[in-house]
Amino acid sequence: MSGQAREQEFFAEIRKLKKERNAVILAHVYQPPEIQEIADYVGDSLGLARQAAGSGAEVIVFCGVHFMAESAFILSPEKVVLLPEKNAGCPMADMITAAELRRKKQELSGATVVCYVNTSAEVKAESDIACTSANAVQVVESLPEDRPILFVPDKNLGRYIASQTGREMFYWEGYCGTHNRLTGEDILKARAEHPRALVLVHPECRPEVVELADSVSSTTGMIRFAAESKAHEFIVATEMGILHQLHKQCPDKKFYLASDGLICPNMKMTTLEKVHRALVSLEPGVTVPEETRERAKRCLERMLAVT
Repeated sequence: MSGQAREQEFFAEIRKLKKERNAVILAHVYQPPEIQEIADYVGDSLGLARQAAGSGAEVIVFCGVHFMAESAFILSPEKVVLLPEKNAGCPMADMITAAELRRKKQELSGATVVCYVNTSAEVKAESDIACTSANAVQVVESLPEDRPILFVPDKNLGRYIASQTGREMFYWEGYCGTHNRLTGEDILKARAEHPRALVLVHPECRPEVVELADSVSSTTGMIRFAAESKAHEFIVATEMGILHQLHKQCPDKKFYLASDGLICPNMKMTTLEKVHRALVSLEPGVTVPEETRERAKRCLERMLAVT
């Protein structure tokens, strides 16, 4: 059987199982194209959190990384939450632990802790409010101005938020390995090769890269900007998986990846076979201890209430 025929067979079997299990498939925009195609919803972390909270399905198949599936369970503990590849993690999320955050909170007594959604449930439980790249500025602007902010764990995103809000902030020394490896030199090289293209940058990138952008936004924001822009060429400074949605939603426009290094190995671990296997066995499941879940839920719900 050819690869394409096998893929179509998986599509048919997954759709059948999805109906039998009353399941919904959520996929991050960085997932492989075939995973995005089988998903019921494709989006960024904010959109996925909203879908998880509002889904009427009994089973949520989360095609992403571990913290995303955790967030789905935190918001919907009555549902079965599956992560088809149990080892799909987030190196940035691993750069901070709850114990480390507790120590930092003692040093910065009185600071409001804002955690990027790219964190573990335990870290969310120690935080006051969460944010995503799509709503980070709005979340910070909603906070009392008489208290400093401790932003964890992405220093690059924290710096971007501070530049937009003027708020006093303390940063954790974390970063996204995929975005952080992109340099200003990479952008200048891409611009020289595509002089008519606008530069779309994710705020997880270094400040030197952000400064060279024509637009800074989350992945969903990038797609929206490209669709609404009169420009026809774009240099894309985020993980390569977004190209599938950009080409799909803007078929008459051209997109160039800012660097060949913009790939997240963890986001590429999900396969159709693993999605199929998860729906058959209802494993691997993701859960969070109840005490942690309740505290982390407050952190996420505060975010959702703002946006």
